[in-house]
Amino acid sequence: MNKKLIPYLQLHTAVLLYGLTAILGDLISISALSLVWWRVLITSVSLLFFVGFGKKIWSMDRRLILKYMGIGVIVGLHWLCFYGSIKFANASIALATMATVTLFTSLIEPILTDKKFQWLELGLGVLIIPPMLMIAQNISLDMKTGLWVGLLSAFLAATFSTLNKKYVTQASSYQITFLEMSSAWLFISLLLPFIISAEVPLMPLPSDWKYLIMLSLACTTFAFIISLKALEHVSAFEANLVINLEPVYGIILAAIILKEHTELPPNFYWAITFIMLIVLSHPLIKKYVGKKNTVSK
Repeated sequence: MNKKLIPYLQLHTAVLLYGLTAILGDLISISALSLVWWRVLITSVSLLFFVGFGKKIWSMDRRLILKYMGIGVIVGLHWLCFYGSIKFANASIALATMATVTLFTSLIEPILTDKKFQWLELGLGVLIIPPMLMIAQNISLDMKTGLWVGLLSAFLAATFSTLNKKYVTQASSYQITFLEMSSAWLFISLLLPFIISAEVPLMPLPSDWKYLIMLSLACTTFAFIISLKALEHVSAFEANLVINLEPVYGIILAAIILKEHTELPPNFYWAITFIMLIVLSHPLIKKYVGKKNTVSK
């Protein structure tokens, strides 16, 4: 029990920190573009030690490096949309849209990999649509832009996570993360000259730095490392069950820290409860079906 307790605590801590990213994104005053630029820069620098300050990168196959860098661009776009959703709406709306990753993954994964369509995953994903429509109908008009941008963010998250799963065994987690973070930084840097202006400044305010450091080092680098350590001792099923709690943790934190429950109607919380019941039931049903199929054979 003691051997399992520490990995569980590590995994829950990592997921709690992932949920905190939305709250920090709301507290940071700069635009989504500037926020993501600083986040991936600080995270890339913090990972330099783990990749031998570049030595472990140059030994990789060049085509593989380009693949991971391409995925990194998608990661960068995902974060731009995710934090854009927070800026247009709020942290709770952005976190609610991330629950649709299940639906998008069920559609994208068979296209990008050799995996067959899983009707169970598709069916559970489709069940998420009615409560998402309920959220769309019950939020104010000015928040709806944030909802649609958040859904695009979820689609991009499903895309890069599927591609990562496809290529995850071809390099170490540290190499992959460094390449993706640094290429996301490079991609956003190319956008900066066309977007950054006096109205959209790059430099954070003095009050933003503590949140940026926390977002980059605690919620990205540290959370990544402890989740890796936890995954060495827990099963994929156990890990997925905990990871699915990210929107729950995030929305609870948003209510406590940002008082967002005063901005949103009760129907939002009924809808998100239904969504999370669907998401959390997915690994349980999948495990039950797997056992049933094994017994029938």
